[in-house]
Amino acid sequence: MRDNARMSQPTDAAPTIGFVSLGCPKALTDSELILTQLQAEGYRTSKTYGDADLVIVNTCGFIDDAVKESLDAIGEALSSNGKVIVTGCLGAREGDGGGNLVRQMHPKVLAVTGPHATQEVMDAVHQHTPKPHDPFVDLVPPQGIKLTPRHYAYLKISEGCNHRCSFCIIPSMRGDLVSRPVGDVLGDAQRLFEAGVKELLVVSQDTSAYGVDVKYRTGFWDGKPVKTRMLELCEQLGRLAEGFGAWVRLHYVYPYPHVDEVLPLMAEGRVLPYLDVPFQHAHPDVLKRMKRPASGERNLERLMRWRELCPQIVVRSTFIAGFPGETEAEFETLLDFVREAQIDRAGCFAYSPVAGASANQLEGQLPDAVREARRARFMAVAEEVSTRKLAQRIGATMQVLVDHAPALGRKGGVGRSYADAPEIDGQVRLLPPEKASKTLKVGEFTRAQIVGTEGHDLIGRPV
Repeated sequence: MRDNARMSQPTDAAPTIGFVSLGCPKALTDSELILTQLQAEGYRTSKTYGDADLVIVNTCGFIDDAVKESLDAIGEALSSNGKVIVTGCLGAREGDGGGNLVRQMHPKVLAVTGPHATQEVMDAVHQHTPKPHDPFVDLVPPQGIKLTPRHYAYLKISEGCNHRCSFCIIPSMRGDLVSRPVGDVLGDAQRLFEAGVKELLVVSQDTSAYGVDVKYRTGFWDGKPVKTRMLELCEQLGRLAEGFGAWVRLHYVYPYPHVDEVLPLMAEGRVLPYLDVPFQHAHPDVLKRMKRPASGERNLERLMRWRELCPQIVVRSTFIAGFPGETEAEFETLLDFVREAQIDRAGCFAYSPVAGASANQLEGQLPDAVREARRARFMAVAEEVSTRKLAQRIGATMQVLVDHAPALGRKGGVGRSYADAPEIDGQVRLLPPEKASKTLKVGEFTRAQIVGTEGHDLIGRPV
């Protein structure tokens, strides 16, 4: 009897892990993989440092502000907890003299890994907090642990990049392009849709290059052959999404000619008519100094072609103002491009040197004041274009994915149209429904008539 009583006593509580996730959606998917593995092995997670047995900080190391934010987060975790594992892009950065930057700044961290290093992170966790996993208990939902709201999720299709842009150090941190097997990608997509995801955001460093590294080899999905290539992936994702009434949105699409093949899928509504294209500049000489893979003239031609194939397409992009050697005439070419290309959503960074980037050695480094002034001038033009295009939506009825709807939307809510990616574009501010029977639910679609604009946002009345 005593033995039975002893066996029925509760076991010690599982170790608890604190987690901080910084950076871009690619880093977010890395965080989700780590959190999924942690839960699969029985670890608990904590929202506070003090309640955790150990803290993991997934860092960003792309620009100076991100480096500072990541180093500050590591310092805060060390101060509050003392046991910290660092992963992510900053973990791959070299410091002065060639050593590891994180270890130079925070020598007390327990371990440092680079990006997409789930197993290395878990090895470090096992070393410092015992593994509690019960192999007879399934602790993880099929879609894994997500950090986004339930109704949208990021789907990473590849890691790394084959480009060597002079302002970027991502290839030195994440390596060359490595495409995920197409069957694995589609399996993840199906599990996400089955879990209730209504918007799937496809991300990578270069979505257009998917499959280049494996020479577009044929994989298998649902017992059928599928090429590891952007077009075939989008076709299959569109079919999957259609069965769940969901959206597929493409990010980080370089303007290669073969992207034209995807436009019919957008025109048919299988994939959202939305492209996130990192143009960065428009003047051919600046693009050459940036070591970008296309010229401004071809980019403009490509945009015109896309609008012929799919008139409703929305294009968002990012640009850099004040790049080393940029003349006033070259900058004016960039402004002309934004006006002529009619970029729907544009963001702009004032050029900032990144440790390890070859652009640091270019001649013609511009003063900070000039860079910031050009960024402000760019944004004024970009906002003028965007505002004019938003005004053209007034009177239209659009499908809106609801992100926020207190009290079932009786006082209105907030959502997004196909033209709005979460957290980076505008929103649709939903007015209270005129019909008492009309309700709004987070994660569901509603139809809204656009009645006005406010800044970067639309104002819609649910119908």
